[in-house]
Amino acid sequence: MPDFFLDIYQLRIIFALLMLSIGSTLDLWKRTVHDSLWIAFGVIAIVLVFLEPSFSDAIVEFGISLIIVPIALITWRMGVFGGADAFCLIVLSALASHVTFSDSFVTPITTLTNAALLSIVTIFVNLTRNGIAILNHKNIFEGFTETKLRKTCAMFLGYRSNKPKFSFSIERIEGSNKKLDFSIHHAEHDEFCKTPNTWVSPGIPFLVYIAGGFILQLLFGDIILNSLTSLYV
Repeated sequence: MPDFFLDIYQLRIIFALLMLSIGSTLDLWKRTVHDSLWIAFGVIAIVLVFLEPSFSDAIVEFGISLIIVPIALITWRMGVFGGADAFCLIVLSALASHVTFSDSFVTPITTLTNAALLSIVTIFVNLTRNGIAILNHKNIFEGFTETKLRKTCAMFLGYRSNKPKFSFSIERIEGSNKKLDFSIHHAEHDEFCKTPNTWVSPGIPFLVYIAGGFILQLLFGDIILNSLTSLYV
């Protein structure tokens, strides 16, 4: 493999990690990322295509990587994640969609599937947090008239916060009673909860999971494909 190709390959990884680091930090800090970040790294992705030793192969790979575009845009419009997340996935696919240090096969949507898998960790964090509160004899469902099933679901989906920040409320008032509300929140249009002592679902930016998903891709490839392959080998 030519040294020049290795240099371009490494540059793709470096620029991808730099973009994800900046984007994740800004999203965690301000919950907003300016479009100039994606534009800048999008230009870098295009420039790197022209620096590849085989321009025709690079164009084909570039075109295949853009399969993520409709997926990202549709998911954004559905409110599953924000515009910054969609633009990040699109630019990342053009910048470094097929890079990995592993021998595992990766696709343009590997980072997305890895990120979705990584986001499940939040469920276990919520459950642990609620379990500790119960062990400390806190009545986390005080004032609620709900079934045990819905309370159990709530323990996986959120927690009771005294000072909610960057979280979405998962409760509502019906008459004089509190009820749990598991309706889906739009990532861009719904406002964060500011009411103290409220059951909330953490609004962790999906951009953070994308960054984690890309790192998993670098180290292990496609986690889901690897798991499925191991079942049939």
